[in-house]
Amino acid sequence: MDDKVIKSANKEAEQIIEWGRAHNLETCFERAERLKPCPIGASGACCKVCYIGPCRLVGKNAEEEARGVCGASLPTVAARNLVRMIAAGTAAHSDHARDMAFTLLAVASGETKDFQIKDVRKLYRVAEILGIEFGNGRAVNDVAKDVALKLLEDFTRQKGELNYVKRAPKKTQERWRKWGGTPRGIDREVVEAMHRTSVGVDHEPDHLLTHGLRTALADGWGGCMVSTDITDILFGTPKPLKAEASFGIFKEDEVNLVVHGHEPTLAEIIVDVVSEPEMIAYAKSKGAKGINLGGMCCTANEVLMRHGIPTAGGFTNQELGIMTGLVDALTVDVQCIMPAIAELSKKFHTKVITTSEKAKIPGAMHVQYDEHKAREVARAIVKIACDNYPNRKKEGSHITDKYPVIAGFSHEYIEYMQGGRWRESFRPLNDAIMAGRIRGVVGLAGCDNPRVPSTGLHRFLAVELIKNDVLILSTGCGSAACGTAGYLTPEMALENAGPGLREVCEAIGIPPILHIGACVDNSRILTIASAMAEEGGLSDEIGGMPAVGIAPEWMSEKAIAIGCYFAASGVPVIFGGESPVGASKEITKIMTEVWFERFMGAMHFEPDPEKILALALDYIDKAREKLKLRKYEPGKFGAERVLMDMAARRELEKKSAVPHAGVGG
Repeated sequence: MDDKVIKSANKEAEQIIEWGRAHNLETCFERAERLKPCPIGASGACCKVCYIGPCRLVGKNAEEEARGVCGASLPTVAARNLVRMIAAGTAAHSDHARDMAFTLLAVASGETKDFQIKDVRKLYRVAEILGIEFGNGRAVNDVAKDVALKLLEDFTRQKGELNYVKRAPKKTQERWRKWGGTPRGIDREVVEAMHRTSVGVDHEPDHLLTHGLRTALADGWGGCMVSTDITDILFGTPKPLKAEASFGIFKEDEVNLVVHGHEPTLAEIIVDVVSEPEMIAYAKSKGAKGINLGGMCCTANEVLMRHGIPTAGGFTNQELGIMTGLVDALTVDVQCIMPAIAELSKKFHTKVITTSEKAKIPGAMHVQYDEHKAREVARAIVKIACDNYPNRKKEGSHITDKYPVIAGFSHEYIEYMQGGRWRESFRPLNDAIMAGRIRGVVGLAGCDNPRVPSTGLHRFLAVELIKNDVLILSTGCGSAACGTAGYLTPEMALENAGPGLREVCEAIGIPPILHIGACVDNSRILTIASAMAEEGGLSDEIGGMPAVGIAPEWMSEKAIAIGCYFAASGVPVIFGGESPVGASKEITKIMTEVWFERFMGAMHFEPDPEKILALALDYIDKAREKLKLRKYEPGKFGAERVLMDMAARRELEKKSAVPHAGVGG
């Protein structure tokens, strides 16, 4: 092994990795180096859907000549493999959303007292979209019950369209209907995807991929959007707040409890429980000064953007957090959880606690979560962490560095910050784009991956994009990558952003990279893009806007589902790394050229970060040209409306006497 090879662009993570090497500890970084990907499977040329095979479709003329035992062609096999990834990713997000809908129903029905509806305004906004009566003296819980039941219909609907399809611009909806991409029910699309891709069913590559897009749209405009809305209703719609990131969040003299995974309900209750006087007293009885709560992965994003709970980072940091020697308990639920953490924890003192009936890990403790007794479960977990504090060993790579983070930029707050409570609008953002102050917008998302210098591609692209006056919306582990680099602060704009973007950020008082949530919260980007289209001045649909999605270090099937629902919604998407369908030129052409012609979106795979940057900027500039916007020239701007700073917005609110309904779609 070459000790000079950088495994992580996060210097704190790299310190822990080096410490682990010196102590013969194996992590995902060492395993990634040892276990090389199968080139046939990695390019989509391996079929495993039946036991006639597996069949490897390789050879000089594989595209035209290679056939599986059943006769399936390489394009068919590659398409089926991609559609199965979309189905799995959609199932993951949507199962999460289903649990959120059942929790909202339990709250509305009075079956659980541990949660309350914290954002009635968001509830009414969703009710209006769904055509549900609200206000006029109607009980909030009655409205919430109707909302929950209406959203649950989206999972089992057999015909018709998802409720939230109507939130997309009309032209975007028309494209879906024209090309057979409009999703019906979430479960139906996932089941049909699995059926179509089983042996002997659908063999026409374009036909397969069209259903893949329909399944992905059920994720974006269904599962992800449902989860985001319900989470806001129950726990509050995020507003910007300050937090901290990196391994320095762990405290030597306090109980360190980490929440890791994706479902926010248990984590929300733990946030409350760790502040209870009885729990603090219990921690002190074990010799600690208090209880310190931190996060990993997307559960971290959920509690960070609502409560300011610090994050230790994304996917590749979970083993490294244990290796600090300071984590007393790590509680996990579902998705992106490495089973390796249970075995690694035995070499330290950390208790790994699984909490979901859907996800158990050999060697971990299990405490079953139940939303009907959430506080009881949360207290049990906190006590386990406290009881384990006296067992802490001195051994570990103790890290003290941490970075400030500003997070919590919801759709609603981005709208508010451009005009105040009574005149909230996306007009200033549209105007800034039209004038050339902002060149375009990039959604920087996706996982972090140990097969590249982890978080390094996120960091490179983040800096280069804002230098080129591109506003970034970040989610999931992409947000964690930026946060642990110290990039999520307004000062970042002053130091690195281009002159136009810097001016906009200074006027509004925002960072050039807006942390908008967890991976399900990519749906916020869809609603932001729809609002921008409705505002006018740019494209009248999502397609054609100077906007691009980038997932430079993706690794999960969920990322594929997200990328495909953005492509089908009209956003060109670029993924880092080699293509999982790269063995087929036909499939590559469909995803890049045919999808762009039909939906104005596309999906590319590119391992070179410099080329990712160039391709993104090219898409943005061509969109500007097609929209006949002012040609982007750094530092040269056209006329636009004056952006109000925070003081001006407060003054406007003081003068306003007419309250705003605030419940529009």
